[in-house]
Amino acid sequence: MSIARNIRRLREIFDLTQADLAEVAGVTKNAVSQWENGRAEPRMGAIERMAACYGLKKSYLIEDGGMDLIDPVTKKPSESRALPANALPVYSSGEATVPLLTLGRVHAGDLADEETPEVRVEVPASVLAAHPRAFALVVEGDCMDRVVPEGAHVLVDPGREPSNGSIAVVETEAYQAVMRRWYRGSSTLMLSADSFSEHEDLIFGQDDGPVRVVGTVVWWQAPGEMG
Repeated sequence: MSIARNIRRLREIFDLTQADLAEVAGVTKNAVSQWENGRAEPRMGAIERMAACYGLKKSYLIEDGGMDLIDPVTKKPSESRALPANALPVYSSGEATVPLLTLGRVHAGDLADEETPEVRVEVPASVLAAHPRAFALVVEGDCMDRVVPEGAHVLVDPGREPSNGSIAVVETEAYQAVMRRWYRGSSTLMLSADSFSEHEDLIFGQDDGPVRVVGTVVWWQAPGEMG
């Protein structure tokens, strides 16, 4: 699978489509797809053509982790950029945007009124593909800061029901939004904080009015990483 990973990485670094690489290698687009899926490996002639076109040694395409030695900015070899043996490489799936809906900012602390959305939020395309109905909220408060820091964007899937331990966004009978860990018992619902500070759990019984599930948090991004 090292060649498959190297081929995918080659396309990412040089911003190539499978059709682009197929033309360089002298093969079909389907052949490139099979290389990347590990169902086939390129012949040495194809490897030589790709390496020559992009100024690479053949070993960068053949050896395990070879393309991890290529700087994605300069597109040149940089031996010092080799990944540690136990590192997991990261691949870009592109970006997509989701709206901040009318629920606005979700409060990971005290219950609070709704606010008006202002922007759209970029998320990985692969995440949005798995959760096509998802939308983003901005976290205020610190009652979930062991997991999600204040100011972060959280992606909420309205089609996913929370299970015990999930991070859920819910509305109370008064249409107020809160984000907490979800624990459903036989007759009560507990929304629990997960914080470095002390916060009381929110407990709802059968006589406390309905609690509507807005959705389950499936991804989040820290405020310092939001460009």
